[in-house]
Amino acid sequence: MYKLYCAGKFLGTSNILEVVNPFTQQIFEKTYFAGENEFEEAVIAGLKAEKVMKNMPVYLRYQILISIADKLKAQRDKFAAVLSAEAGKPIKYALAEVDRAIQTFVVAAEESKRLPAEYMSIDWTKEAFNKEAVVKYFPVGLIAAISPFNFPLNLAVHKIAPAIAAGCPIILKPATKTPLSTLLLAQIIDETELPKGALSVLPMDRKTGNRLVTDERFTLLTFTGSPEVGWAMKKQAGKKKVVLELGGNAGVIVSQSADVILAAKRCVTGAFAYSGQVCIHAQRIFIHESIFDLFVDNLLPQVKSLRTGDTIDISTDFSVMIDQENAIRVESWINEAVAGGAKILTGGKRSGNFVEPTVLTHTHKEMKVNADEVFGPVVTLSKFSDFEEAVAMLNDGKYGLQAGVFTNALNEMNYAFYHIDAGGVIINDIPTFRADHMPYGGIKDSGFGREGVKYAMHDMLESKILVKNVF
Repeated sequence: MYKLYCAGKFLGTSNILEVVNPFTQQIFEKTYFAGENEFEEAVIAGLKAEKVMKNMPVYLRYQILISIADKLKAQRDKFAAVLSAEAGKPIKYALAEVDRAIQTFVVAAEESKRLPAEYMSIDWTKEAFNKEAVVKYFPVGLIAAISPFNFPLNLAVHKIAPAIAAGCPIILKPATKTPLSTLLLAQIIDETELPKGALSVLPMDRKTGNRLVTDERFTLLTFTGSPEVGWAMKKQAGKKKVVLELGGNAGVIVSQSADVILAAKRCVTGAFAYSGQVCIHAQRIFIHESIFDLFVDNLLPQVKSLRTGDTIDISTDFSVMIDQENAIRVESWINEAVAGGAKILTGGKRSGNFVEPTVLTHTHKEMKVNADEVFGPVVTLSKFSDFEEAVAMLNDGKYGLQAGVFTNALNEMNYAFYHIDAGGVIINDIPTFRADHMPYGGIKDSGFGREGVKYAMHDMLESKILVKNVF
């Protein structure tokens, strides 16, 4: 039984939260829902920790973050097993997520030594003669954080680690389907010198969790999840700063100059890793008409050869979705596309919460499988004849998170970077690529603000200027 981490203490409540293994459909473990009392205790402790965190020396922040990384590394297999069971994630991807979380803490430790500051010349006008200035950045205060189910460890770490590096206390609400890896993380963080109350990890129902959004004692809300929920939260957030890392229907362009074999291989991973439950899942692939058949001939055998099975088996490439409700939704989108004229090249069937890796063609942009975020194992293939046309096709929609472009033409690389409407353009790789220290986030309905430790810290800090006379 996993206990909540509230204001530096591990405790239980009368409200049990059962965590189901999506592959076995059996209860894997149990924890607790936090209620109003636990929420209030965590907030009061977090507010008390603000001054301590603000005045914590950099060397100590660094030591805490490195210590967490080391402890996480020592328990890598344990964390991966928990991740695999709670999220239905193949163990090979669970291990990779733990490795990324370790790296994120290491990056945060390094960035804690590089807090922004600048000297500023003020005497650009006659009135400012004999003055100079220093700009420093200070922690914003108590942070409210909400993380999703698909990367329950690393996306939580992308909020916790920069908060510690910036000197901010934080209260995290993990996804109710996948709270265990973050509660396990709290156990090793509790062993460090982080002040008690600087971190609370509280699974909450939606009503209690919404206090993170509306409570004015928080100075920043950072949310990763669906666009519908995120934009609604922004309307309720009041005066606090808000960072939204939302979803997308990421596009891939495969130019006639591209390495088609490489592009097909990487697109299999981009489309079907973790059953497509990735916000930068390669959902729409636009292929030059001259190489379309060659691309398909390389893609389909690899899709059909994906090894399915138990998530704990290291050889498993592809497994179940998080729950049957989402699997049914994805199946309905596939059926809707087929009814509208789409052709299934492979896959298309569902059994329980397992949806086959599905490749569609002859779709059109208004279909849900193109226009919306499918968040499942579905990819659509479309032809284009001109590179600028392909960019226009990719941009034609409400999302703009990341895009992948396979090309060996310099002019196409440059055109893609300057004209694709997205927060990131990845050349000769899939949009699913992410290094944990790079700026990460989107535009349009994909949100605003950036994660990636240094860039998340920018939102967790506020500038203050000191102007003084030189003589």
